[in-house]
Amino acid sequence: KALPRRQLPVEAGDGAMYTPLLTHEGQVDVLDRLDFVLRNITELRQEVEELRKSLQHLAAEIVGEVKSHLEESQKVTRRRRFPFPRERSDSTGSSSIYFTASSGTANTDDGESEGGYTTANAESDYDRESEQESEEGEDEVSCETVRTARRDSLDLVNEDETHLMLDSSVEEGMGQLLQQADQLHNGDDQEKREGFQLLLNNKLVYADQKDFLWRLARAHSDMYEITEDTEEKKSYASDGKQEIEAALQKWDQSAECHQWYAILCGQLSEHESIQKRIQVGYVFKEHIDKAISLKPDDPKSYYLLGRWCYQVSHLGWLEKKTAAALFEAPPTATVQDALQNFLRVEELSPGFSKAGRVYIAKCYRDLGNNSAALLWMNLASELPVNTKEVAVTAVYFTDTGNMIIY
Repeated sequence: KALPRRQLPVEAGDGAMYTPLLTHEGQVDVLDRLDFVLRNITELRQEVEELRKSLQHLAAEIVGEVKSHLEESQKVTRRRRFPFPRERSDSTGSSSIYFTASSGTANTDDGESEGGYTTANAESDYDRESEQESEEGEDEVSCETVRTARRDSLDLVNEDETHLMLDSSVEEGMGQLLQQADQLHNGDDQEKREGFQLLLNNKLVYADQKDFLWRLARAHSDMYEITEDTEEKKSYASDGKQEIEAALQKWDQSAECHQWYAILCGQLSEHESIQKRIQVGYVFKEHIDKAISLKPDDPKSYYLLGRWCYQVSHLGWLEKKTAAALFEAPPTATVQDALQNFLRVEELSPGFSKAGRVYIAKCYRDLGNNSAALLWMNLASELPVNTKEVAVTAVYFTDTGNMIIY
């Protein structure tokens, strides 16, 4: 195609000649340059396509290697199991209603801890002495690799293939993670710390999963129990409460979410005024009732409700007056109510908690049935002592025949 010619002024006349902007040699040169550019663009597109295919293949290999690494780690973990089964942890975490004032009447819970429901009875798979640090490092590396692979593969693999591959991998990985978290929750203080860190390391991957979130809240409750510093306790309880609140907004029909929300509210209220503790008591009762309605065969919820009833039945004068001033209908419960809940725990899971049997004995003592109280104290003594619960050191009768438990 010929290039446009220069326009000549009108006064140039009919005899003027139009001359091209470029000579023939200039036009050829321009066409050669355009052809060169087009060839380079074509070659560049081919190289980009080859690079894209290579990266797709690389992303698939990374995901496969991570999956194989997780499976191998699980096999190694199983081989490290202790030759003898670990005794079941009887820790029950902190979830009392905390109506007892810091001054005035004495606390009625006798020091037992009441939270910490065990969701799995598996033995601990960790060798705490020689390989603890290396395993923690492997967990962190594995978690970071999974996150990186997920981010990269989203842009490199077809969308349908990505969802299928990642959904399967995430589901399998989360199952193994939750099993480990349950095992560590049932262990000693060090294992609880490991479980807490394990869940934190994987929060970015599983933060949208219900079963992960309530276990993360439970781990915060565990850290509250084993931490001595007051400010750290408050921080763990507050952070755990925020985690479980977010979960409840999406999964209001989860019994575990309601249960651990109640427990963490109770733990946080330990550091509040008596008015706040009474208010939290109503919240606690509401969520435990909801948990029981959603999962009526869970002994943990009945144990917590029994503790609530027992404490309310032993409210002191100051607590009762404060509750009456704040609410039209102060909380009411009897020792008989508490006893029925604790007996329900034994019906659902005999020997569920040493503290639960001690409370059954306390209820019978308060009701004047000393023979039944002594029977349940003997049954409680058959269960292993846990560091989070007060061991029964003596049971004896006074000269008047009244049984003393301390």
